[in-house]
Amino acid sequence: MKNRYSTGVLKQEIIKIYNSINQEIFGVGIKSQRIDILGEKVFIFAHHKRIPALKILDDANRTLTASVDMLVMEANKRMLKEQLEKGLGLEVAAVLKDYDPKTELSATIIVFKENLV
Repeated sequence: MKNRYSTGVLKQEIIKIYNSINQEIFGVGIKSQRIDILGEKVFIFAHHKRIPALKILDDANRTLTASVDMLVMEANKRMLKEQLEKGLGLEVAAVLKDYDPKTELSATIIVFKENLV
């Protein structure tokens, strides 16, 4: 399927979906983000707000909070893939994500099955 979005509109739509998922999971959107598109890949660098309960528990039990972070990221990636495919009508090959709880920064790479630009 040929991409029907201009680069600017596509970036806006992806960020809307990305932010709505964060609001659903964390109750708050992202603080800031940068999005770049290169071929079939989308790169999102975002500054998040840490879940307050996890922030408090990090020092005392990082092993537990690391497990929770991983589970939340997996849910986030699954929801992002589903909502991008449904909302944009474009097939997603993979969603890769990492998050640093100390700086509250994340990097997400979305790989679509077709070139976007």
